[in-house]
Amino acid sequence: MKSREEMTMRHSDTCPCCERLSVTYWSRREALDRLARGGLAAALAAAGIGAVPAKADDEVVRIGYLPITDASALLVAHAKGFFEQAGLKVEPPTLVRSWSALVEGFAAGKFNLVHLLKPIPVWMRYNNRFPVKILAWGHTNGSGLVVGGDTGIKQFADLGGRRIAVPYWYSMHNIVLQVALRESGITPVIKPEGAPVGAKECALQILPPPDMPTALAAKKIDGYIVAEPFNALGELRVGARMLRFTGDIWKNHPCCVICTHERYTKDRPQWTQKVVDAVVRAHIYASRNKAEIARLISRDGKGYLPTPSEAVVKAVTDYGAHYEQSGAIRHRAWGNGRIDFQPWPYPSATKLIVEAMNKTLVEGDITFLKNLDPDFVAEDLVDYRFVKAALGRFPEWVDDPSVDRSSPFVRQEQLKL
Repeated sequence: MKSREEMTMRHSDTCPCCERLSVTYWSRREALDRLARGGLAAALAAAGIGAVPAKADDEVVRIGYLPITDASALLVAHAKGFFEQAGLKVEPPTLVRSWSALVEGFAAGKFNLVHLLKPIPVWMRYNNRFPVKILAWGHTNGSGLVVGGDTGIKQFADLGGRRIAVPYWYSMHNIVLQVALRESGITPVIKPEGAPVGAKECALQILPPPDMPTALAAKKIDGYIVAEPFNALGELRVGARMLRFTGDIWKNHPCCVICTHERYTKDRPQWTQKVVDAVVRAHIYASRNKAEIARLISRDGKGYLPTPSEAVVKAVTDYGAHYEQSGAIRHRAWGNGRIDFQPWPYPSATKLIVEAMNKTLVEGDITFLKNLDPDFVAEDLVDYRFVKAALGRFPEWVDDPSVDRSSPFVRQEQLKL
């Protein structure tokens, strides 16, 4: 394996637009590796986080985010003035270069509104005893598995003897990938690079998303599964081929969620309601204007993301018939898009995530997961009051393709290869 510096340099030579993201995602990988091994829990405890009061006691909205499409709802709400229209003061969103910095800034009160990968608030609340609350989902779908264009891989059964990169062990990407592998008769394994991989095994490894396209082009890996815009960048830059969209396997799955401190939900319910109202409006706007918001948040728009609009627009909108012809879309009847925007945090999905995390092969200690009751987590981790009220005020949210209008608040999770 090349050094961090060598891989970053090589990647920037291949795709200059991603050089700006290298620091972000190297930090993301390192932070989440520590999270998986319990190191972040120890770091938070050592720093005294959990007992630290909010830095600011006013009601100014302070957003922290990483520069990825998962942050779209927060960024659109800011760009379109929805927070101000709700009667709130809001600072410009703060771009943070690592998940650990975002978590620590949030816990210390620097930010009071953030988007986090779904496993992070699970860890914070139940492993670190930090009072985080999920207010809404950040989006649905928005990820895929791409493979090298010359690998000959046409289906999951072809991944036997291959090596696939994932961005993090506790992720929707790893969960969905392993479900598909097992159903295809392939056993997921974790082996060092260069170790032999059996014909019925698929070796998984962690790789920072910016280095995935380069690693694929260099034939270090046979494919990768990740959030956008890195699938789109792989297709545009290194001839990657989309094998399957994750939203075509787990229908309308969640990824990032919108979070705040539990104190706000208890002591400042009016503030919290206004925040959620603005986020819900952003979901509706993003759902109706995907190409526009992709350009808006890109490097060529407001500059929230350092990625060029070409890649962001593709990552948000390109779900065309050519993907059906290649087999990347097999459930067109599900009616979802490449990425969709609806905020309702379905309890059934939270339960499935907790259950699946216990079944998914990962590195590190998973002891805390074995004591978690999925039903309890679904009720305790998420505060449904504010989003439910907002959805009542803005009923247009049901127009998103990821919502079943006949049963908008209750669904049965669908995983089908």
